[in-house]
Amino acid sequence: MFNPKTERIGQLAKKYNHRVDELKNIFDKTANVYIDYANVKPWATKLHWHVEPKRLKQFLDSFENIKSVKIYNGTLIGSEESEMFNKQLKRFGYTLVTKPVKIMKKSIDISSIPSTSSDILKDFIRKPLLKKFKIETIEYLNLQLQELNKQGILFIEDLKCNFDVEIGRDMLMDYERNRIENFILWSGDSDFASPIE
Repeated sequence: MFNPKTERIGQLAKKYNHRVDELKNIFDKTANVYIDYANVKPWATKLHWHVEPKRLKQFLDSFENIKSVKIYNGTLIGSEESEMFNKQLKRFGYTLVTKPVKIMKKSIDISSIPSTSSDILKDFIRKPLLKKFKIETIEYLNLQLQELNKQGILFIEDLKCNFDVEIGRDMLMDYERNRIENFILWSGDSDFASPIE
């Protein structure tokens, strides 16, 4: 059953009724939605989609078989923007699962390696691509790192916050305890093949 939560959703549902019918067939049993937000942003950008969390929640709430919409998003401690965004997600009605974002310092100090070495670069460029580079490309990239080192930049900060374990756990618990029959997973992560099976 589809019951538009806003007038705008109702208008769009009339215009794209075939899409709503498709989704009704997907959401034909008790369902939960799991959104790995950090993975959604890059593919939405790549596809030129605007995924607005408030409107998305209103749309998903229009399907009566969807019992819970869980969103997984890290909190960058000390960042007012990050903390406010997570508060908004809660206000929109999402079940928010969050934890602190890890800030990992990765060295870009090339002072102890030859200019032809890929030892530092391998931490930033995947091996299959790195193997395709000519030695001149490796030397050029190391020269760029050397310029950063001269400016006093010896490391970069990489933000990391994975929710694979939490999502897999929640899916299993929802299956066993809450009798959820349909699982809608929004992620770009292939690690979920096993939980989906």
